[in-house]
Amino acid sequence: MSSGIVTIKPLDHTMLEDLRALFRRTKATDGCWCMWYIISVRDYHAGRGAANQRLFTGLMRESDRPMGLLAYVDGDPAGWIALGPRSRFARALGTPTLQGRDPREDALVWLVTCFFVAREHRRKGLAGSLLDAAIELARRSAAKAIEGFPTQGHKIASTDSQVGTEQMFAERGFEVVRRPSSNRVIVRLDL
Repeated sequence: MSSGIVTIKPLDHTMLEDLRALFRRTKATDGCWCMWYIISVRDYHAGRGAANQRLFTGLMRESDRPMGLLAYVDGDPAGWIALGPRSRFARALGTPTLQGRDPREDALVWLVTCFFVAREHRRKGLAGSLLDAAIELARRSAAKAIEGFPTQGHKIASTDSQVGTEQMFAERGFEVVRRPSSNRVIVRLDL
């Protein structure tokens, strides 16, 4: 686990500056704002950066469910997990990875789409702590289940690291539902 005092909170409008500070650490997160699985590829690339941030902020203010959880280490923003009802992630639902799901569950089943941990806090258990907190938030929010689509195996390409690993999910009781490709697995934990 990360050294220092770890606090994990559902994102609200008072924490946007902290999330912005965390996302500014890399070009990828500063441009994405966790919109990749929500909007079309064309809209995502057209809005990369400030427009995606505005879309994210608007969704956050409109939703009765948090867009994710923000982790702090000793009061500084250190990690993020994006999650919510599957129905929020329109683009992800249209991908081959999530075909085969029961669409009648899209409002009841939550989906973990993304992790980001600041470089100095990686490999210290913070992503696992974020996933633990996500499970609890989904449970408190009366979700039927929580799912993810992590990378299979132990070696992860940097382009796939944001979805987590099969092992991390398995350690928390998630079971494999499908293996839609050579590098992805759909996992589920019924709540």
